[in-house]
Amino acid sequence: MIKHPLFTRSIHIISTSLLLAGISLPQLAYANAQVPPPPSLAVKAYLVTDFNSGHVIATQNAKMRVEPASLTKIMTAYLSLKALKNGHLQLSQTLPVSEKAWKVEGSKMFIEPNKPVTVDELLHGMITVSGNDASITLAEGIASSEELFAGMMNKEAQRLGMKNTHYMNATGLPDPQHYTTAEDLSKLATALINDFPEEYKRLYSIKEYEYNNIKQPNRNRLLWLDPFVDGMKTGHTESAGYCLISSAKRDNTRRISVVLGAPTDAARATESQKLLNYSFQFFDSTLVYKKDQSVNQLKVWKGSDNLLNSTVANDLYLTLPKGEYANVKAVISSTQPLIAPIKKGQVVGTVKFMLNGKIIDQRPLVAAKAVETAGILGRAWDSIKLLIQ
Repeated sequence: MIKHPLFTRSIHIISTSLLLAGISLPQLAYANAQVPPPPSLAVKAYLVTDFNSGHVIATQNAKMRVEPASLTKIMTAYLSLKALKNGHLQLSQTLPVSEKAWKVEGSKMFIEPNKPVTVDELLHGMITVSGNDASITLAEGIASSEELFAGMMNKEAQRLGMKNTHYMNATGLPDPQHYTTAEDLSKLATALINDFPEEYKRLYSIKEYEYNNIKQPNRNRLLWLDPFVDGMKTGHTESAGYCLISSAKRDNTRRISVVLGAPTDAARATESQKLLNYSFQFFDSTLVYKKDQSVNQLKVWKGSDNLLNSTVANDLYLTLPKGEYANVKAVISSTQPLIAPIKKGQVVGTVKFMLNGKIIDQRPLVAAKAVETAGILGRAWDSIKLLIQ
């Protein structure tokens, strides 16, 4: 029996060959906690999650298929930032403006076919003022056509685990085959902040943008109303209603809310703020293990080393009702017998977190280093010991 410094209860080591994948935090884990229900929101669907843990704090109709409207531009931005990171685009690079982009309906940054516009200007025009013309120009600059870019969007959505999303364009203009869910949008927003933190910080909190002598405000009202909100994106069409993905950070805790189908511009802001306030007021997120931190030591058979430290592949957080973390018990299971060779990062166990007798989360434990196979005598001796055991 060992004790983890972050827990007041013991951690038991249990030998087992059963390894389970990580699961989402179920709402039922809160049943015995003194937490009020989420606020009643006048929207079609909503979801609020903790950025670090990925745990769902409150949700309604999160898997319902909806029209994303201009929330689509988060994926357009994701692929644009990816192209910058890979060197396929440069911020100072100019892109041609097609007649299609110039004439597109809806919100615009007002670019012109014969006036050079840089990638950086297009990113500001798409993110801050939701320019459809900027979105199409970026899509055509990356994939030569918006149609081919939509194929890239769908491939990226599948890679990110957005199983209920399909894109037909880079703007979010209505199409029967252009759809997503609150759950998938939350995954996308999380991925953009996680994969491009500096660009997110640089681009998503800007309150207004001027191009072509036309100054336009960011439609995300929470940038003015809530000092903790630093992004992300609004969306609206007549059929989708008013939508808003918001990200707020207080101290080291970041929350992401998705609100879809609000009746008015003002309502999407107030309902989003209710959701964010609820998540911060009643829930804490705690770092349990840091990436590469030793979690426990395992016996290795037939290896060049007899012992191996297990760890977690990424920082591991738990999100729980305030005051409940002290009641959590961690149970570690390890693969036995653990036989070399073992690769660094290979799954060698599982850590389960229990609250009120229920599993609230579980994550794989991985090998902190590689262990090569022992020589012939070492393997033979361990084989004999295994037979005796």
